[in-house]
Amino acid sequence: MSAAVQSLNEVRRSKETRIGIGLCLLSMFIFATQDGITKILVEDLPVTQLVMVRYWVFLIFAVCFVQMKGGLGNMLKSSHPWLQLARSLLGVFEIVLFGVALRYLGLAETHAIYAVFPLLTMGMAALVLREQLTLRQGLAAVIGFAGTLIILKPGMGVFSLASLIPLAAALMFACFNILTRKISRADTFGTNMLYMGLWGALVSTVIGLPQWVTPSPLEIVLMLVLSITGVLAQLLLLQALKYAEAVTLQPFNYSLLVFASVLGVVWFSETLETTLVVGALLVVLGGMFSLRR
Repeated sequence: MSAAVQSLNEVRRSKETRIGIGLCLLSMFIFATQDGITKILVEDLPVTQLVMVRYWVFLIFAVCFVQMKGGLGNMLKSSHPWLQLARSLLGVFEIVLFGVALRYLGLAETHAIYAVFPLLTMGMAALVLREQLTLRQGLAAVIGFAGTLIILKPGMGVFSLASLIPLAAALMFACFNILTRKISRADTFGTNMLYMGLWGALVSTVIGLPQWVTPSPLEIVLMLVLSITGVLAQLLLLQALKYAEAVTLQPFNYSLLVFASVLGVVWFSETLETTLVVGALLVVLGGMFSLRR
């Protein structure tokens, strides 16, 4: 009887893991599609305007969420209000930088460079949070850094300053993750979400409203799709974590690079250079190697 129960539990866990992986892949596809829409919109609209609209939609969702989870009053209590502000600023400017990168670079190239952020997070966690860095993780960082250099091609006469934009965005997102880890030791998920929405909407409005450009009807629809799917993708990812462990899902997060590359070729007729493919593979290999148990 015990063996039968254990077998049933294993089948259930296996099924839940597959569901989690499926939800994770779906969220990555939505994220990639979002970036494709962003690349279309930034041709005629300021990036800051898109970020402002996205944050206001996110704020509406955050307020509704925390209201259901215990009320605004409870969720506004933070042990690190200034760190919450710093984290929110990083979130806003990271999205702005990523949008600017999409204006000058292809989807595949932007994501290939940006994919180094887990390795940057790992290194910063060792320096700032004093988390132990293993030999395997150190080697993974070297592999990922080598891949990034191959993509950037410094000293080869083809280096583009625009390539540094997604690298800067990746660095900011790594800092964002470090602050999130530190803050989350005391503040709840709802508090983090509420502060992110409040400060994000305020800051993005200050920098986005003066640059407002009246969008066409089609652009309005695309902006709404961009904002709503952003919340949807985050919810799918959170739901995926209910079914599968984060360390199980992490390798599948790199499917975002695959989806973005495919959309770049199909939507924008991008050409995948050999150096881009090789460099991206090394970055992904480094990230997966660092997480292997």
